[in-house]
Amino acid sequence: MPNPAKPTFMVNAYADPVLVRVEGRASFTNSGSLKDFVAEMMRQGKTRFVVDFQNCTSMDSTFLGVLAGAALELRRLTPPGLLTLVRVGERNLELIRNLGLHRLATVDAGNFQMNFTGGAQALDDMTRTKIETARLVQEAHENLISADADNNAKLQDVLAFLRNRVESR
Repeated sequence: MPNPAKPTFMVNAYADPVLVRVEGRASFTNSGSLKDFVAEMMRQGKTRFVVDFQNCTSMDSTFLGVLAGAALELRRLTPPGLLTLVRVGERNLELIRNLGLHRLATVDAGNFQMNFTGGAQALDDMTRTKIETARLVQEAHENLISADADNNAKLQDVLAFLRNRVESR
């Protein structure tokens, strides 16, 4: 059972589709582990993912950018893969729509049932350096602009700051 004080992602890599359950806050501090997990699953040939937001207390733009990146990668596959966001709740749905992620992923606000029997595990947070974290955040925000060009105006100051930070290293 995950520690309720520590935000985490519970996953079932053996299910089809691959299941991910957000527990707590999804942010730049823990999105790297999800990005790495999805990339590994895709390397293993997995192309269908469901992300459950029922226990997601909040999320930031980096997390949404990681999801956007995953959705963009899945769309490039032949045949295209699928990212489905379920039980998102009103506030999270507003954030998803505001940044255009609903155009890349299937959003199901209904009562989707998740089955984590026989394979649920928590993703380990990998320690990243400050520059690795800055690169992750930069890439995630660039993904959001790829998802919806209107995000450029919303995120240009954040991206300018991040580019400056990454390039100065």
